[in-house]
Amino acid sequence: MKIVFQHTALLPVIGYGGIERILFWHMVELARMGHKVVLIGHPESKVQPYGIELIPCLDETHSVWQALIPQDADIIHLSYNHTVPGKIPTINTIHGNGKVGEIFPKNSVFVSMKHAEIHGSNQFVYNCIDLAEYPFQYSEKKWDKFLFLAKASWKVKNLKHSVKACRAAAKQLNIIGGKWWGLSRYIHNHGIIGGEKKMQIIRQCDALLFPVRWHEPFGIAVIEAMSQGLPVIGSHYGSLPELIQPQTGFVVSSHEELMEKVKNPGRTFDPKEIRKYVEDNFGINKHAVSYLALYEKIINGEELNSKNPTWQFNQRAEDLLPF
Repeated sequence: MKIVFQHTALLPVIGYGGIERILFWHMVELARMGHKVVLIGHPESKVQPYGIELIPCLDETHSVWQALIPQDADIIHLSYNHTVPGKIPTINTIHGNGKVGEIFPKNSVFVSMKHAEIHGSNQFVYNCIDLAEYPFQYSEKKWDKFLFLAKASWKVKNLKHSVKACRAAAKQLNIIGGKWWGLSRYIHNHGIIGGEKKMQIIRQCDALLFPVRWHEPFGIAVIEAMSQGLPVIGSHYGSLPELIQPQTGFVVSSHEELMEKVKNPGRTFDPKEIRKYVEDNFGINKHAVSYLALYEKIINGEELNSKNPTWQFNQRAEDLLPF
């Protein structure tokens, strides 16, 4: 199968990256499985050593990059909302939440069951990670050092309540993804970092705090933390009840419940069991296999959704939900 992707970010990602990392891992896995993978993207991307053909193009104007699509391609896979005109079918992975009134193509795929549901769809493939980039180093976990791994400046990620809970419980909080601007001996700002430095901090922590106040589409930080054996305390919104199982953490519905669990979990977690949960459910091969099945359906003329998905609410996704 010949699969074409388009993305102007430099690949593979140097340092911090979210969607781009998943996209790159997916392409590499498809190439490893013997498929012909083409990227229309950044001229300095170093994808050829991974068996991926590069068609250089930095211009994001649709008419420009669309003119470069090989006409013998079987399918075009985009990571955003756009339909390519012509005979080659397009599949769209929708990573974020839609805007009020936004309409998505019928061949759209979302990143969790809840994410699909709130867009009027039942089509989803969980995000996954390349576990080779997340080697597991076992360590005993206490309940003293917590991790916040998200864009700290984005209010929906709820750094505010994470800080409040740790300060009240006299526990340490390590922030990756920005900083908290107050003063406290319990709060440690690490900024926006990636690579081995990021992994070292994750491994030093005992659990991830992820009390988001919106319908989280997936939450790659959740499986990143779990890959290192960290349990997760997350809110009850979006994908989190799907991702957080009893053996991998807690789902809480208020800041009072969050504070209670930070102070005393009431149980212990097995880091090896949490790591295995990620290996069994969120490895990149499972992601690629799931998409290959969807590619086949679309190439054979099926539409993944009977009607165009759309954001199901009248308020913006970013409006803070109660917590």
